[in-house]
Amino acid sequence: MAEAERIIGTPDSPGAAGSEPEQSDGNTTPGDRSGSGLSSPAERSGTDDGAAAQPPKGKRRIAVLFTVAVLAYALDLGSKLLVVARLEHHAPIEIVGDWLKFEAIRNAGAAFGFGEAFTIIFTMIAAAVIIVIARLARKLYSLPWAIALGLLLGGALGNLTDRIFRSPGIFEGAVVDFIAPKHFAVFNLADSAIVCGGILIVLLSFRGLDPDGTVHKD
Repeated sequence: MAEAERIIGTPDSPGAAGSEPEQSDGNTTPGDRSGSGLSSPAERSGTDDGAAAQPPKGKRRIAVLFTVAVLAYALDLGSKLLVVARLEHHAPIEIVGDWLKFEAIRNAGAAFGFGEAFTIIFTMIAAAVIIVIARLARKLYSLPWAIALGLLLGGALGNLTDRIFRSPGIFEGAVVDFIAPKHFAVFNLADSAIVCGGILIVLLSFRGLDPDGTVHKD
C-alpha cells in the first residue's frame, strides 16, 4: 500500500505530481504579480495618462487680438478721413497752446517722419509684420500678448492702407499725420498704437511671459 501511494502520489504531498500551485495570501488581488514588477493593464493605462497629461493653457485669445486690431484700425482710419476732409490745407488747430496742435501733413517715411527715402521698404515691412502676427495668433493664449499684438496689427494695417491707396501711388503712398506736439515729430494714431504695442511686448518679455501663456525664467 505504501509503495502504491509512492508511485501514484497523494494530493496532500507538497512535491507530489499534479498538485495545485501554492495559493497567494488573501491580500493579493488576481491582477497582482508579487515580485514580478508587473501591474494590470488598467493600472498601467492610468499611470501613463497621468504622466502624459498637460495643464490646460486656457482659451486662445484670437478674438481679443482681432478686436483690439479692428478698434485701433477703425480709430486711425476715421481720424485720417476727418483730418483730410476738415484740416488739410487749413491752419493748424491749437489743442494745448503751442504744446499740442493738430496739423495735417503727408509723410512718405516711417513712423514720426523718419526715412522718407525708403517708402517701399517700410511698406514691405508692415506687410511682413501683419503676416507674422496672423501666424502667431494660432498659439496665442496670453491676454496681454493679445492686446499688444492687436495694437501692432491695427497700427500696421492703418499705415499700410495709406501706403497702398494714397498718392503718389500704390505702395508709395504718403501717410497722413496730424498730432503735432511741440519739439517733436508729427504722428498719427497708428504710430501711437505701434509704439504702445511694442513697449508692452518689451515689458512682457522682461517678465518672461510668452505668447502661449507660459512663464519662463532665464
